[in-house]
Amino acid sequence: MSAKHPVIAITGSSGAGTSTVKKSFEHIFRRESILAAVIEGDSFHKYDREEMKKAIQASEKAGVCEHISHFGPEANLFEDIEALFKCYGETGTGKRRYYLHNEAEAEPWKQKPGTFTPWEDLPQDTDFLFYEGLHGGVKTDTVDVARHTDLLVGVVPTVNLEWIQKIHRDTSTRGYSVEAVTQTILRRMYDYVHYITPQFSRTHINFQRVPVVDTSNPFIARDIPTLDESFVVIRYRDPHGVDFPYLLTMIHDSFMSRPNCLVVPGGKMELAMQLVLTPLILKLMEKRKKA
Repeated sequence: MSAKHPVIAITGSSGAGTSTVKKSFEHIFRRESILAAVIEGDSFHKYDREEMKKAIQASEKAGVCEHISHFGPEANLFEDIEALFKCYGETGTGKRRYYLHNEAEAEPWKQKPGTFTPWEDLPQDTDFLFYEGLHGGVKTDTVDVARHTDLLVGVVPTVNLEWIQKIHRDTSTRGYSVEAVTQTILRRMYDYVHYITPQFSRTHINFQRVPVVDTSNPFIARDIPTLDESFVVIRYRDPHGVDFPYLLTMIHDSFMSRPNCLVVPGGKMELAMQLVLTPLILKLMEKRKKA
């Protein structure tokens, strides 16, 4: 953790909706004239797309119970994430690269989709390091990424909703079949339980979307429940100093379910994120100025 060079991380599993929270942060950064060095979690995968296919095939051929997946340590550079967070916190510098998901992202680099760009230096004189990906709060026997974050935010839909979102995203935008996505979910389950979900006990704040429609069989769901068909549970690890009366006044139909949990209508999620996250970011900026 660093007052002078803060690290903010959004963490959530594939299809959880971290990109939505990322947009809320970007709006705040733009409004408050904050310059952030943006890090994409996919850039810390160990293998490119073709290498990962071969690694999965080798894992399945070997009959390993805990198959390799993008959720676990065998397919990621956990040590490099921790090293970057630590380096930035100490010096405000570091290196990053990008993972090119599709033709549109790959074309400017004259590379194939599914490959990485070369490592490059972070922009100079940034206010924050801003990470969005799978492992912003990951911890193993040898790595503790979470301890280097100044603000760690979890994005945690209920698991059936998460699977619905992933199935719809991967089938509609990435060309996979429902069967292929289902197989991916099953292959990732060990790593999901051991490396993804434990992060949400280390976060400072969790945003959990809870649908109020039937999602009992996510593998046949025809559409994703809308925000208006959901509530969002906002859980603070430490509610001390949070102005809950103000939030309840500003967010119509919100209520407290526990002393550290604010529940808001799904349609008010973006407003709630702005109201919850802005003072936390400004507090980090104030500490940075004093440092």
